[in-house]
Amino acid sequence: MNSNLERLAEAHGVATWYEDWRRDRVEVSAESVIGVLGLLGVDATTPEAVDRELAVIERTRAERRLPGTLIVRQGTGRELAAPGTITLEQGSRLEVDSVPDDLPLGWHRLNTAGQEVTLVVVPTELPEPPKIWGWMLQLYSLHSAGSWGMGDLGDLRTFVEHSQGAGMILLNPLHAVTPTPPIPSSPYSPSSRRFVNPLYLRVSDTAAYRRADPALREQVDALRPAPTADGLIDYGAVWRAKRAALELLWPLADEVDLAADPGLTDFAVFCALAEEHGANWHEWPAELRRPDSPAVRAYESDRIAFHVWLQHLLEEQLATANTVARERGMPVGVVHDLAVGIDPSGADSWLLQDVLAEGVHTGAPPDAFNQLGQDWGLAAWRPDRLIETGYAAYRDMLVRIFRRAGGLRVDHAPGLWRLWWVPPGMGAAGGTYVHYDPEAMVGILALEAQRAGAVVVGEDLGTVEPVVTERMEQMNMLGSAVLWFTRDDADPDKGYRRAADYPRNAMASISTHDLPTAAGFLVGEQVRVRAELGQLADSLEDEQKDADKDRAQLLARLTAEGLIDASSTNQDIVVAMHQFLAQTPCRFVLASVYDVLGELSQPNLPGTSDQYPNWRMPLTASVAEIISDPQFGRIAEALGKKHGTPDQ
Repeated sequence: MNSNLERLAEAHGVATWYEDWRRDRVEVSAESVIGVLGLLGVDATTPEAVDRELAVIERTRAERRLPGTLIVRQGTGRELAAPGTITLEQGSRLEVDSVPDDLPLGWHRLNTAGQEVTLVVVPTELPEPPKIWGWMLQLYSLHSAGSWGMGDLGDLRTFVEHSQGAGMILLNPLHAVTPTPPIPSSPYSPSSRRFVNPLYLRVSDTAAYRRADPALREQVDALRPAPTADGLIDYGAVWRAKRAALELLWPLADEVDLAADPGLTDFAVFCALAEEHGANWHEWPAELRRPDSPAVRAYESDRIAFHVWLQHLLEEQLATANTVARERGMPVGVVHDLAVGIDPSGADSWLLQDVLAEGVHTGAPPDAFNQLGQDWGLAAWRPDRLIETGYAAYRDMLVRIFRRAGGLRVDHAPGLWRLWWVPPGMGAAGGTYVHYDPEAMVGILALEAQRAGAVVVGEDLGTVEPVVTERMEQMNMLGSAVLWFTRDDADPDKGYRRAADYPRNAMASISTHDLPTAAGFLVGEQVRVRAELGQLADSLEDEQKDADKDRAQLLARLTAEGLIDASSTNQDIVVAMHQFLAQTPCRFVLASVYDVLGELSQPNLPGTSDQYPNWRMPLTASVAEIISDPQFGRIAEALGKKHGTPDQ
C-alpha cells in the first residue's frame, strides 16, 4: 500500500491497519481499503484516481469549508472563518463572529461564508444514573394464558406489575420486522430500528377488540395458534394468526391520520409494498425501488393505514407498560435494546438508502473464536452522508426510541466509534474498520437521552479500545460488566475479580443472551451443546478442562466472599452469584429470568443458525409461574437488600 492511498484512506476514516484481539498490529490489504473507499464513493482504483481524490480534499481544506454538521459541547465555543447567523432551535436568531459558549442544548442552524450547516450543542455528560437492580427479559420467550405463541406486551405489563421492587426492566430489541414470510427470529437483524415489531401486540388489549361484539371476539379468539409440535416459537404462525385477527378488528379501529407522522406513513408504505412484491425491496419492480419515485408517491392502498394503526397500537401498549413502571416507583423503567444494524433488504434500508453504504456488510475481524472473522449481514451508516444530512436519520431513530423507553442499551457500543465493513465479494477477514465521528454519535445520543430523561448503557464487551470505555464513563453512560468475563486484570489465571473491584460505571449481570445461563455454566452445558454441534474451538477434553477450571474459580470466589459453603446446592450458588453482584459498586445490577428458573439453554448460540434454535425457545414456566416461583422472590430479595434504593 503506497503512501498516497494511506493518506486518502485516513482522510475518509478508513483504517489501513488495526490491533487484533491479541493487541498485535494487522495490516489491511490495499484491495480491502480500495473496496471500502469505493463504498464511500471514493475512487481509489488507480494511482491517478487516488491523486484526483487527494486534490479534492486539498481544495476543500484550502477553501476552509465547514462540514455539513458541527458538534459543540455545551459550554464551549468555536472559531469561525467569517461572521454568520445562528438560528436557534426555537426560532430566534443570533448574529455572531464565532460560535458562542453559552448556546442552549439542541439542534440549530449556522449560516456563514455562504454555507448553511447543522449546529448541534450536546451535553458534556448525562445525569448520574441511580443505583438500582432490575430484570433482563427476552420478551418473546415469555408466555401466559393471554399471549399467542410468544411473549407480548401484555406479558410485559404483567411482569412489570409483579417485578418485586425492581428499578428497571431490560428488553431484547423490539425492532420492526418486514411483515411478510419468512418472519426472522433474530431480534438483531431488524427491518427497521425506528418502529416496533407487531408480533408483540396483545390482540385482546386493543380498543377494537374491546368494541367487538361477542361473536367477533369469539372469531378472533379462535385464531390463537396451537402449541407447536417441537415446543419452539413459530414466528410465522404467530404473525399469520395475529394479522388475521387484527384484520377482523380493523373495521372497528379509530380513524388513522396518514399526514400526522410522515415517517411512520413511509414505513407503512414499505410494509404494504412488501406484502405485494416480497420482503426484499431490491427485487421489486425498478420503479418502486426508491421511496421518492413517482410510482411510490402515487401508490395507494388501505394497507398503509392498517400498518400505521398497528404502530399506534404498539405505542399504546408500550405506554401502558411504562405507566405501570412509573406507578411501581421504578426510577428507570423499561429499557430498550438498540441493534447494531439493519437488514439490507428491509424498510430502513429502502427508506434511508441515501445515508447507507450500498452493498456493505458489517461484522467483526478475525479473533480467537472466529478465525475467519464475522459477517453479520447488516447495513451500515455512511459517516460522510450522516454529516452532510445533519444526522437527521440517526436523530429520528433515537427520538422515536426514547419516546417509549426509560433507557437504551446500545449493542456493540464501539460501533459508535468504528465499524468493521466487509466489501461485496470479500470474506469477513477481508474487511477493515471505518471510523465515525464519536463527538457526533455519542453527543447526539446523549442529547436525545437527556431530553427524554433516559439512561444509556453501552455493550462494551470483548476487544474494545480504551477510548470507548473512557468516553462512556465521562458521559455517565454505563458500560457492561458480565460475571463470566470479569477476571483479575493482572493475571486472569487467578480467577474472578473481587466484588469490591468491579467498576462503578457499569451494568452488572451474570450472563448475556449469547452466553451460558447460570445453571448451564455450573453443569458445563455450553461445552456439551457446542461439542454436539461441532462448534468447539479446541478438543472436547481441553474445553471441558477449561470449563471445570472456570467453575472451580467461580466457586472459590463466592466462597472467599462468604456467600457459599460446602453444603450449598446449585440453586444456592445461583442466588449467591446474584448476592455477589449486589455487593459490587456497579450502578445497575440485573438478573435474568433464565437464571431464576434454572434454564440450561442460552437464548442464542453464536456461530450457529439452523443447528441451534436461536431466539425460538420459550421459557419452561409461564409468567404466572415465574412470579410465584420462590426463587424469583429469593433473588429479588438478594438484590434488593444490597442494591435496592436509588439513593444508596
